[in-house]
Amino acid sequence: MTEPSPPPNTPSEDVHLIVAHDEEVTIEYFPEDWLAMAVFWALAFIIFLQFFTRYVLNDSLAWTEEIARYLLMVVVFVGGAMVVRRNTNIAVELVPNLMKDGPIKRALTALVELTKLFFLGLLAWFSILITERMHNLYMTVIDLPMSLVYGGVALGCFMMVGRQAQNVRKAARRGFAPAPQTPISPIE
Repeated sequence: MTEPSPPPNTPSEDVHLIVAHDEEVTIEYFPEDWLAMAVFWALAFIIFLQFFTRYVLNDSLAWTEEIARYLLMVVVFVGGAMVVRRNTNIAVELVPNLMKDGPIKRALTALVELTKLFFLGLLAWFSILITERMHNLYMTVIDLPMSLVYGGVALGCFMMVGRQAQNVRKAARRGFAPAPQTPISPIE
């Protein structure tokens, strides 16, 4: 007696339905990445210390909540520099996406990039003003000037301005044409 042959549409055992190829990945770290990571881990340590002292030792350290709040402020603005470098800001892209590549779309792109640079420059300027004004005020629990906290905010703002200036320069070199996208290779 012979075995029945498999139906014609049944794949054989050695055929894989999903084939994935790993691309070569290079990871670059920039100064704002390292700074954000250091502030983030300091923040994580202080929050763990606050949790441990409050719920395990039942005697909370008074300074942990205030310092954690200040470190969170700094990590947000330093992280903003990472966002600006990658050009992954939240944006409304409906109008540029509906337009064909041409002089009007490029002018709109130039206007958006220069406006972002202007507002980040304004933010950096105001961060310096508020840092100067906060020098005579002191933290509640630790006797340090609040200008240290706002100095970290100002540093993040100036890092954002520098990265946006680089973005404007790159975009101007290519005539404010859309940035080239890396193609996604189809699955073989």
